[in-house]
Amino acid sequence: MTSKPMTRRPTASNHRNRSPETAKKLGKLHPRNPHQGRYDFAVLTRALPELAEHTITNPKGESTINFSDSAAVRVLNQALLAHYYGVKFWDIPEGYLCPPIPGRADYIHYIADLLAQTTHVNKDNTPPTGKEIHALDIGTGASAIYPIIGSQSYGWRFTATDIDPISVNTAALICETNPKLKSAVKVKLQSEPKFIFKNIIGRQDYFDVVVCNPPFHASLEEAMEANSRKQHNLQRHRGKNENEQISRSSTKSGNAAQNLNFGGQHKELWSEGGEIAFLTKMAKESQDFAEHVGWFTSLVSKSENIKPLQLLLTQLGVAQMRIIEMSQGQKSTRILAWRFNTDGEE
Repeated sequence: MTSKPMTRRPTASNHRNRSPETAKKLGKLHPRNPHQGRYDFAVLTRALPELAEHTITNPKGESTINFSDSAAVRVLNQALLAHYYGVKFWDIPEGYLCPPIPGRADYIHYIADLLAQTTHVNKDNTPPTGKEIHALDIGTGASAIYPIIGSQSYGWRFTATDIDPISVNTAALICETNPKLKSAVKVKLQSEPKFIFKNIIGRQDYFDVVVCNPPFHASLEEAMEANSRKQHNLQRHRGKNENEQISRSSTKSGNAAQNLNFGGQHKELWSEGGEIAFLTKMAKESQDFAEHVGWFTSLVSKSENIKPLQLLLTQLGVAQMRIIEMSQGQKSTRILAWRFNTDGEE
């Protein structure tokens, strides 16, 4: 196991981590997030000329795409990744989850702040960069979006895992095909879906941070009901927040998620017991890998899940918890972070 970084700043337990910028500008992206405001279609089309085939004009005369068209959303993602992250090859199988890049980037930037405030403090108060930071992405999906953003924004290296062989093969192909990702990201199949960290974290491994975007729903029916609400809200707010709308892509695949306009396979969208069951399992299993991870973190979609998870983590004996609030347009979400060790911190 590699040695843990020393810090020089005390931290308080169990408090909310909201930067001054976030407190003043709720609904805004993280200050370092490059995806601020409306998409610049002229710039993005230069990065990926194919985007022009999907560009339309809204009633205000502004360039946009049809966010209900899965092909258009996928091409927009390709343009964003090409322009902002230098990733020239990126594609996902039809019917797989097409991630909202601005929101995914926010997660990475807030996690960078978390490391800068706790385990990797420096005199400039800047986030740590370089391959000495090793991150573990649980459930990377076919898109490998967190490893892409994290490696290209901060130079971190990633181990990305998933239980779906098609997702693993696709993510590995993306990383193998793009020179910028080839040496930065390793993709691994979790061969035993009942486990999260076992088989992935080895005896000699140390990860500075774990990131995770768990399945939100407990069943297909619940996912369909949520999608119906999203569709209704899209009609009401169409054109007001394109950064939020990118997450609502359609899919024409013949899988069970056929009518989910944001795409996604079974394992990506729902699991038995839903988000709370998955995160309960993740929290309990994290206890066995406390010495191998600096910070465990996960998105928590449902605010009502925070209190029971906090209670569980307290019972498990964590040394520190944080709730990091995030807002993108009309959407609010949060990161739950915990760790078991604060050894060596002053």
